[in-house]
Amino acid sequence: MSNKQIVTYTLVLSCLALSGWCAAQTATENYPNKSVRIIAPFPPGGSVDTVGRLIAARLTESYGQTFVIDNRSGASGNIGMELAANAPGDGYTLVINTIPLVTNQFLYSKVPYDPIRDFVPISLLTSTATACIVHPSLPAKTIRELVELARSRGNLLNYASAGAGTNPHVAGELFNYLAKTNVAAIHFKGGGPAMIATLSGEISIGFPALPDTLAHVRSGKVRALGVTSLKRVPQLPDVPAVAETLPGYEFTTWQGLLAPKNTPRATVNALSERIKKQLSAPEQIKRFNDSGLDIIASTPDEFAAHLKKEIEKWGNVIKQRGMKAD
Repeated sequence: MSNKQIVTYTLVLSCLALSGWCAAQTATENYPNKSVRIIAPFPPGGSVDTVGRLIAARLTESYGQTFVIDNRSGASGNIGMELAANAPGDGYTLVINTIPLVTNQFLYSKVPYDPIRDFVPISLLTSTATACIVHPSLPAKTIRELVELARSRGNLLNYASAGAGTNPHVAGELFNYLAKTNVAAIHFKGGGPAMIATLSGEISIGFPALPDTLAHVRSGKVRALGVTSLKRVPQLPDVPAVAETLPGYEFTTWQGLLAPKNTPRATVNALSERIKKQLSAPEQIKRFNDSGLDIIASTPDEFAAHLKKEIEKWGNVIKQRGMKAD
């Protein structure tokens, strides 16, 4: 190839690269120009769905384009996460998840996605404590009484789980571990069905996230014995922390937004910044806090670091407890 041909070839490649960059830049600047789907890999009624809908409403208001929740439940979130992992990385499919995003790889012999390799973190949105609740028909009125009742009844007590490896399951197994009890997990297909079972008295005990249970506690449909944060929470000031009876008990869950791999970093950063701006408004902070949610609205890098820590933390707990989903 002659020098002239080399120069021409180089110029062509440069033009193509510049053209591609300009197209990508234009697409990012015009984002979003159509509706955006946020996959929630659990049924309606749970904390992931609740936070997803709150975030979708804020983004819809901010961008003037519809952000819609698409509930794709099953296999403790694996079905929805696989769908999200295989979606185009164009910013028009996002996914919201919580602790099963990091625990499922240790619970299932085969998971159809990698939580780090197949997704780009956008924002760690919120965190919340859960509550240890009981149906009013159960005689226990304190955590200590629940522990004594569980020990005296052997394997006869059950707690409602939103699925293997979900937040209520992990919270319940941590309770068993520290209380030296063996309350059995009954797995439902999401937090909503698990709550219905507890409200009806089908299952006596539950560990739902605060947004899922505050209204039911306040109405007297269930009794809150403790919250799973290290300290009491302002939404239930008269309810002690479980740690006041079981030292070392702490379980705080979170909800985070991700995109499929190859989603442009500019789009990810823009979404993260827009979320932080929306959620920093005083009225939004109050709205979320009233629901039992603490706003975090992290950067993508902060969320990525959080995920790595959570994988290490819960991987160790699951291995020590011998927890399996299949």
